[in-house]
Amino acid sequence: MKKVKVHLRPLVSKLNLPTVLKTTLLPGDTIERLFIATQVGEIFYIGNGGIKTFLDIRPRILKLGGSAGGYDERGLLGLAFHPDFYHNGLFYLHYSVAGTQGPGALPQPFKPNPCDPGTLNLKWINRETQYDHIDTVEEWSLQSNGEPQKRRTLLNLRRPFLNHNGVNSLNFSPETGKLVLTTGDGGSAYDPFNLSQDDMEIAGKIMEVDVSNNTGIPTPPVVTRLHELPVPIQETLTVIAKGVRNMSGLSFQRFHNQYIKYAGNVGQDLVESIFSFVHYRPIPVPQLIQASQMNADPGHEGFINFGWRGWEGAFPTPFMRDCPSNPALDEKTLAYYNETVTTSVRRLPPLTSYFHKDPRPDKFGGTALTGVQPYMGNAIPDLTGSVVFIDIARQEESRPPVRGVLAYTRVRPDCKLNDFSVIETDYNFGSQSAYYVSLGTNLDQSRLYLGVFGSMKVADYNQGTVFEIIP
Repeated sequence: MKKVKVHLRPLVSKLNLPTVLKTTLLPGDTIERLFIATQVGEIFYIGNGGIKTFLDIRPRILKLGGSAGGYDERGLLGLAFHPDFYHNGLFYLHYSVAGTQGPGALPQPFKPNPCDPGTLNLKWINRETQYDHIDTVEEWSLQSNGEPQKRRTLLNLRRPFLNHNGVNSLNFSPETGKLVLTTGDGGSAYDPFNLSQDDMEIAGKIMEVDVSNNTGIPTPPVVTRLHELPVPIQETLTVIAKGVRNMSGLSFQRFHNQYIKYAGNVGQDLVESIFSFVHYRPIPVPQLIQASQMNADPGHEGFINFGWRGWEGAFPTPFMRDCPSNPALDEKTLAYYNETVTTSVRRLPPLTSYFHKDPRPDKFGGTALTGVQPYMGNAIPDLTGSVVFIDIARQEESRPPVRGVLAYTRVRPDCKLNDFSVIETDYNFGSQSAYYVSLGTNLDQSRLYLGVFGSMKVADYNQGTVFEIIP
């Protein structure tokens, strides 16, 4: 693949952690504005040469950074504008709710032991008390006076652990006009309860929400499983995919009269993977529930399965441990053999993968996939029609100053696994670390925006910068 070089042009700096980058046209406006949502609960937009506050929901967000030395994956996770936002003012938020902290679903960190079946068949019990926090998905409206106001709550989701909640988790499908929600597997590591493969679990899924259907339920119950939802809410939901570990949303690329869908599944210990698909058949939630109650197959033809937890990208999920006789090597043992076999035929192979350790000179060792976006612009011709992705930090630069990675790939005509190429940048971050935390595009996908943070700790404030990627 071609070597591509780009420049990074700073647009705004001294932000808190910029997790979502979206553009839209404000009612009465004539110029697309770039909106920046931060993990702590602020939403800004760039307009008329400066940055303005659109909404501040920090009091609604639970306290972040209290554990794990300030690292946190909760907070404001998703922002999406209705396709008709210019006329109806509707937009949607996904965030972790203040005051909902719990003790977590397990008392200690989890690792599977292939020699101990008990670790492979854990169940999440006492869910009402053994959980980490509650996430909510809400509909808001921009009032005629320019003030945003909450209209209703769509979902309240109880989450087992603090991580793997999704990020950039809300996007509208240009095919169906529905809101697409991506939920991570619930967290910890190795998906302890195998929530991502359970058809009834909301965790580890990609779902469509029909926001045109008003259920008349202003405060939905807090749930973890689909059958716990009231019937009117069930009827607004369809499930596109399962087997999700953690994703930075679903993105769409127009190709003739169809759309290619891209999803980046964050890996465990071995590999990060980008998936693509065109055709799919979402399953209505009432159909899934009925099949579950009858112990019947709901009909998975056309239903997307990314394979987790049995598969990590194109590989059976490994359980990795140190080799006592050689500290430089790892022992890689198959973690979930039965699940690997069960999902081997039905899973979707990835478009491309990159490794946490890669000896090839033109590649890199990755840490976590944090953004995937198609690029349809002409300003950087070598990238036109490609899919661009970012990793939060190179493994070989895990000590400060850290650098994230920008790269790209393409869909092959034969739909087989493709290679990728690193995109070189010339921006001088100096002694400051640069974690690449978010990737965004404008409405016609002719521009790319990059969110960078100077720390892995959400509590380290005002270290964020948003760049435009330019030739």
